[in-house]
Amino acid sequence: MQSFYAVYRKEMGHYFVSPIAYIFIGVFLFLAAYFFNYFLTVMIQQSFSMEMQGMRFGMPPEIDVPGQVMRGFFGLLSTLVLFFTPILTMGVYAEERKRGTMELLMTSPVTETQIVLGKFFASLTLFMLMMLPTAGYVIFMCLHSDPMPPWRMVAAGYAGVLLLGGSLIALGTFISSLTENQLIAAVLTFAAFLFVWVLDLGSNADGGIGAVVQYLSVIRHYDDFTRGVIDTSALIYYFSFIALFIFLTVRSIDSMRWRRA
Repeated sequence: MQSFYAVYRKEMGHYFVSPIAYIFIGVFLFLAAYFFNYFLTVMIQQSFSMEMQGMRFGMPPEIDVPGQVMRGFFGLLSTLVLFFTPILTMGVYAEERKRGTMELLMTSPVTETQIVLGKFFASLTLFMLMMLPTAGYVIFMCLHSDPMPPWRMVAAGYAGVLLLGGSLIALGTFISSLTENQLIAAVLTFAAFLFVWVLDLGSNADGGIGAVVQYLSVIRHYDDFTRGVIDTSALIYYFSFIALFIFLTVRSIDSMRWRRA
């Protein structure tokens, strides 16, 4: 446990010792705030327009502004995660290999599993810190809504964001362990993300193939969370996805040890 924490603390210190993490989080929060304000403004305008029409024809408006804003915002977060996570994970192993510090880490009394888990949870922690301020936007909107939207939808949405981010971080760190070039790691990671993203387009295929492709799509499972639905099959999918790529990363690090032996 101490070895795991040592790797975790080293990675967290590496993130915040330079201004890169602050710039990274700042840009993300700026974009998230901008689009949240855009969604909220558009939905308020539509609600006002429908209310005026309802008063004219004697029909009450039927639009759930907070719910629509949250669905649009959580959809936006998934897109931002698609673009920002490759930047977050590209140097997890590639930079260590390029600087030659990976050899020192592997010769220390730390197992491959502890190295991989320490780096994974450090990246996941930075991801959570990046997402935490965005909850303030949603909570503020919910507290000033009448009627107040169900908090389950907020909790489910952020649970989906966390699971989606964790899955893509696990995939990105695995790809980073395969190369010494951060740019190559970022490009390959984005390509891999895009592939598991667009699998949803093949869900219209007939028969069992379509069902399998639909189940493998990361965004298909994420859509349930944006509606406030926490499905057991989605939880199994995301945890299995994370465990698979953590296992593959451990094997990749282990192969480096044997090649240098």
